[in-house]
Amino acid sequence: MRPRHTLVALTAATATAAAVLLTAAPANASSTNYVALGDSYASGLGAGSYLSDGSSCYRSTNAAAYLWKNANSPASFAFPACSGATTSDVLSTQIASINSGTNLVSLIIGGNDVGFSSTMENCVLWGTSTCVSDVNADEAKAESVLPGRYDNVLSAIKAKAPNARIVFMDYPDFYDLSVSFCVGLSSTSRAKIDEGINVLDSLVQQAASRNGVVYADVRPIFSGHELCDGSGWLHSVDWTNIGDSYHPTATGQADGYYPVLAAHS
Repeated sequence: MRPRHTLVALTAATATAAAVLLTAAPANASSTNYVALGDSYASGLGAGSYLSDGSSCYRSTNAAAYLWKNANSPASFAFPACSGATTSDVLSTQIASINSGTNLVSLIIGGNDVGFSSTMENCVLWGTSTCVSDVNADEAKAESVLPGRYDNVLSAIKAKAPNARIVFMDYPDFYDLSVSFCVGLSSTSRAKIDEGINVLDSLVQQAASRNGVVYADVRPIFSGHELCDGSGWLHSVDWTNIGDSYHPTATGQADGYYPVLAAHS
């Protein structure tokens, strides 16, 4: 069975003006044909209110993409994003929802390619030494395989929808490292996990720049709402529903991912 969660992560900055200028934008919402691709952060795992579509993708009506659809009434909307998805899944399955008329695509992907979900479980179960070792391995794998995989995905999207504005979104930091006391993982593990997230996010940013698509960084808006904060937008570890752990809540999708998507689309 495929995991129902996509724990991911990994420095970045805001989208560059060059990327925005290089990417075509739909004229207005009513003429927009929008496709939302990606993993559990795109599908909305953890946000509740899942569509009864016969899949195990955990597509939520509280996900940022679905909120954008509700707010803008696009001409068409496809939501193939799926919990557990990798870049290969985007290419083999999800990209079929794109055609030459598609003029807006959002994408969140990469964490499952490097096994970050298993790493997060090991960090919780086995402690600091294992956590640091596993994150180091994930970072090395990410830097080795993700640049090429990201290029392949973005090239395939552009080939199928040459006029599309492509918004490549990243992952939030999991922990607020400025908080001195935080129940759960050690401070070393928390810092290492955020480091891994920033590595992944830097690869997203670089791929967006190389391919002339829009980079959308969610970390600034999530700042102050990570785990250890009083008003967090991420699920902490939940042993009764482990899949939701480290994923955005409905508030995280609505107040975190959605404003960033709206600002870049």
